[in-house]
Amino acid sequence: MGGTRAQKELYFVKLKELIAKHPSIFVVNVDNVGSNQMHQIRVALRGKGVVVMGKNTMVRRVLRSILSEYPQFEKLLPHVRGNIGFVFTSSDLKEIRDLITANKVAAPARAGALAPLNVTIPAGNTGMEPGKTSFFQALGIPTKIARGTIEIVSDVQVVTAGTRVGASEATLLNLLAISPFTYGMSVVQIFDSGNVFPPHVLDVSDKELLDRFFSGVQTIAAISLALNYPTLVSITHSLVNAYKNLLAVSVATDYTFEGSEKVKEYLANPEAFAVAAPVVAEAAPAASAVAAEEEEKEDEDDDEEGMFGLFD
Repeated sequence: MGGTRAQKELYFVKLKELIAKHPSIFVVNVDNVGSNQMHQIRVALRGKGVVVMGKNTMVRRVLRSILSEYPQFEKLLPHVRGNIGFVFTSSDLKEIRDLITANKVAAPARAGALAPLNVTIPAGNTGMEPGKTSFFQALGIPTKIARGTIEIVSDVQVVTAGTRVGASEATLLNLLAISPFTYGMSVVQIFDSGNVFPPHVLDVSDKELLDRFFSGVQTIAAISLALNYPTLVSITHSLVNAYKNLLAVSVATDYTFEGSEKVKEYLANPEAFAVAAPVVAEAAPAASAVAAEEEEKEDEDDDEEGMFGLFD
């Protein structure tokens, strides 16, 4: 009894130290994760993260005991349920997430296990003797006997994701040496600097964040302009629109200011602004003609020099 109490006290102290030291915590699911696989994950995280397992009641008790000092951990309490553990880290969240989920182990189908994905038996020769045809018949799998062995005629899905694996399906998959599932530690939630969010948030790119931000800014600017309510994002557009209106008034009246002088001059004499382009266009053919004339003259000089032989 004393030893158990001492272990609990050590666990409390260790958990509190990790919570105070690391700003980020991964809540991970460890269903179907064996001890050897857990060891490999710990090795992969060495120096970057600390894996801590424990009873949920003890974890809740520790969290409640530190709420007065760290009230943000109250958000973590609803996620302390099921077969979970914790990974404490101060490193890059995406890197740690990838290290946690990278270790996967192929596993055979077990009767009663919850299937994480669909399982399909491919068509082809199974190499099994005809006496085991009953397994296929029980599952409604079309077969035929070819060269003394059972051959599956077409692909058949035998397990649906999210359902329990039946005894017949598990037996058949094991007889065919098919290990359809992979198990490993998976991330349930991430606690970082007082915020709790699902792991897929880490896959949001910087470009997507910027695009969403600019989209929101444009929406706010449009609403502000429609309501004639100035905001920080709409004030630039309001000033530009007001300047355009002022130019329009100046053009329509005798009122003139420095910015509208050139506009009025252009409207009064547009030909003056269009003269420069044709002059340049005409100058270009003239320059080409001069260049062609010089090139022709050079060719004539070369012909005159070519009148003498090599030894003249």
